[in-house]
Amino acid sequence: MTFKEKIQANKFLVTSEIGPPKGIETKKLLEDAELIRGRVDGINVTDLQSSVMRLGSLVVCSVLKQAGFEPIFQMTCRDRNRLALQSDLLSAASLGIENVLILTGDHTTMGDHPEAKPVFDLDSVQLLQVARKLESGVDMKGNKLDGAFPKFCLGAVVNPGADPLEPQLMKMEKKIAAGAEFFQTQAVYDIKSFENFVNKTKHLKVPVMAGIVLLKSAGMARFMNKNVAGVTVPENLIKEMEETKDKVAQSVDIAARLIKELKPMCQGIHIMPIGWDKVVPKVLEASGL
Repeated sequence: MTFKEKIQANKFLVTSEIGPPKGIETKKLLEDAELIRGRVDGINVTDLQSSVMRLGSLVVCSVLKQAGFEPIFQMTCRDRNRLALQSDLLSAASLGIENVLILTGDHTTMGDHPEAKPVFDLDSVQLLQVARKLESGVDMKGNKLDGAFPKFCLGAVVNPGADPLEPQLMKMEKKIAAGAEFFQTQAVYDIKSFENFVNKTKHLKVPVMAGIVLLKSAGMARFMNKNVAGVTVPENLIKEMEETKDKVAQSVDIAARLIKELKPMCQGIHIMPIGWDKVVPKVLEASGL
């Protein structure tokens, strides 16, 4: 079954994430992907995550597709105008890549080229609308496409820990109306906060995959609490990371516990290892996924 077919069949989904290298070598990336072959339903490929220049998401998705994996092409609106965004969507479809996660994207000032000019010609809602328009055989301006029309499985993101939450809910509804078929969330550490989000979105009837970011240290947790909007790492988890002698084992344990608590409340889990790709199989095993 394809990722889209699994969504339509209401299957509980499990995805992980791979960040392209800052270079052209993809051997290590494929080795990391092999560790989770057959254990996840899709592999997200980040699009210049945190505005850091890297190998392109579309190229890595193609490499994964050729190797027999189910890639999810992340597209941000930050770096391309509407011409390039539409062209890349068509390119993805031409390569047989139909899963696309659409994001607005982090500002360029956050990355390794802070002087780069951001584009933001479209936002995530508009790009979802454009993708659906391409499926109907016309571009954003109504010009007809030649030959076969592209087909996509479109996803979007939501931040369940945002405060206030209402703007996120309004944006989520707009994304669904624009064509989003599934959602992946920002990192979740606060179970009660996520439960509140679930209760307020039950009527939307769209699969939500809870995001799990592997904690690497107490310092990382404090940094997120201070700098990442909508993410709150409880003090008890920070203390666990502070006191442990084995950070990897403790991180796996925390992730597994969170997944077990979140699983009854959502339709999937999205694991973001942020460089700890080799740890993902341990998380899957410990959490029973």
